[in-house]
Amino acid sequence: MGLDFTGRVAIVTGAGGGLGREHALALAARGAKVLVNDLGAAVDGSGHSVSAAQQVVEQIRAAGGEAMVNGASVTDFAAVQAMVQQAADAWGRVDILVNNAGILRDKSFAKMSMEDFRLVVDVHLMGAAHCCKAVWPLMQAQQYGRILMTTSSTGLYGNFGQANYGAAKLAQVGLMQTLGIEGAKYGIRVNALAPTAATRMTEGLMTEGALQQLAPAAVVPAMLVLVHESAPTRTILCAGAGSFEAAHITLTQGIHLGTGAQVPEALAQRLQAVLAPEGQQVPDSGQAQAMHELGKAGAGVR
Repeated sequence: MGLDFTGRVAIVTGAGGGLGREHALALAARGAKVLVNDLGAAVDGSGHSVSAAQQVVEQIRAAGGEAMVNGASVTDFAAVQAMVQQAADAWGRVDILVNNAGILRDKSFAKMSMEDFRLVVDVHLMGAAHCCKAVWPLMQAQQYGRILMTTSSTGLYGNFGQANYGAAKLAQVGLMQTLGIEGAKYGIRVNALAPTAATRMTEGLMTEGALQQLAPAAVVPAMLVLVHESAPTRTILCAGAGSFEAAHITLTQGIHLGTGAQVPEALAQRLQAVLAPEGQQVPDSGQAQAMHELGKAGAGVR
């Protein structure tokens, strides 16, 4: 197999079922030692049991692989640190982190409580940040790391009833962008995956035929590519039903209007020119926006 993970150590959160389970099994099948993390909660985050994660571990071991279970909540930074230490103590390093843990508390924004908003952000965004922070010193020291964020089409494009989930998922892309820049000199590459898959979180939303097409295993190839030694960095791949796409946050060419009292009306009249996609770019950093704008203004940049 071209994408070989022999000798690599991976942590996969939310790996007791669905996408996380498939990720863990695939990494183990290709030679990685895998820490299978799952709080064992319901889709809304309630409850706690490591039985599902333990079954994944046993399946990996039965196939001849190496795996261990961990039941930490990604919202608990101390527990996440202990999880990373568990893997490092057992296997000497941590090469791969797949941030997959998540919950749903879907409601229209008008009906959503701030408690439900905060909890979803805490699990998806802060959970990913906790895990990244815990593995970062190890990856820096070993001059190697692969981190994968699980974003979503809801974060990229929106979806009714998921303001909390969408906000957290797009925030993971922002985290990816900066960690990818900061990790480059340490050999740490950070990417994001936007999966479309039938899991507990999509039950009742699709037809049986669509559910069969959207098996979680169909997303796994994108994960393997994004955490392999040959992975790109700061890339957003979308995957579902055997199809793969890339998503980009672009900057249009735009127009220069200068400053003055007449600019608001001028901008309103020429808004379509600002929105026009011709000549758009994918900036390599946030600073590129300023450079682009100053360039159009004819300003010298040091």
